Amino acid sequence: DELPDNEKAQNESEEVTGEEEDSASKIDTSITIGTGSRIAVVSKATDGEYWKLVRQGMEDAVKDINKAYEFSSDDEISMTFEGPSDEQDIETQVNTLDAVIAENPDVLCVSASDMDSLQAQLEAAKENGIPVVAFDSGVTDSKMVRAFRGTDNTRVGEIAAYRLATAIGKMGKVAVFSAQEKTQSIQERVSGFTNYITNYPDIEVVEIVYQDQVDDMTAAMQEVLDKYPQLDGVFCDNADIADLYLDMKKDETKDSIVMVGVDATAKQQEAIRNGKEVGVVSQQPYAMGYQTIWTALLTTAPKKSVEIKRNVRIDPAWIDSSNIDDPTYSSYLYVN
Repeated sequence: DELPDNEKAQNESEEVTGEEEDSASKIDTSITIGTGSRIAVVSKATDGEYWKLVRQGMEDAVKDINKAYEFSSDDEISMTFEGPSDEQDIETQVNTLDAVIAENPDVLCVSASDMDSLQAQLEAAKENGIPVVAFDSGVTDSKMVRAFRGTDNTRVGEIAAYRLATAIGKMGKVAVFSAQEKTQSIQERVSGFTNYITNYPDIEVVEIVYQDQVDDMTAAMQEVLDKYPQLDGVFCDNADIADLYLDMKKDETKDSIVMVGVDATAKQQEAIRNGKEVGVVSQQPYAMGYQTIWTALLTTAPKKSVEIKRNVRIDPAWIDSSNIDDPTYSSYLYVN
């Protein structure tokens, strides 16, 4: 049941991302891209450390590309970044997409909160000849998108399962506290976790709680803790859920429950340092944002002049007290 260590994962990541690593030196100016291209980004959310780093990567890519190609005035590439503040607000995302498509951008980049709810918008983009690049979370009908740039989320779940199992001695009861069930990235994390945990016949997953299926996630998590007083571990599969869990009042008289999270936010870094969290599986949002913009611009190149890799998935890394201060992993740590 051994998973490759972070070093191996990082090497694989570089092979996967290849030419599209997040650095200005990798911009291939021999490729003809559409001058003055307008890229519209509609994100799953705009608030939070993760999304701010995605946006930063995108903005830096636009700056670097304009500089590398020596674009100025009307030739400059431009980008808008919109979306709901909260990942659960699917209606706002749909409305934002309607408005953005009506403005007829050259390329649309989208991260879907609900993988099934954007079909009409994707069809409208197709009718208007607007290529779509999905990032972070894809859509059910993948024929509607030219490319996907994101994390290997199945692997996120597998690493979390391996680390949680190891931390609780490969036996006991665990629960999964999850974000929205209709988000592709979340589905992949949960399936990666539940499939991998079957390697440990003495571990039982007693509950999976999805935020979009309960009125109050904190109350729902508390209910699980009350129902299973002997719970050994929890997997919180995104930053928002992890933050909610860390904010909950815990019974200090009981043995502490081992927690594994996703995304090395400031709060989770602090929890790792003070022993409240064993570790996190973290993504590289900046690199994801950077790659998404470069891929979006490749879609503006003359037909057949460039080959666009359809799926590029960046490997996550495990962060715990042993490597949280190692500069090698700085791109996996989020800052406010």
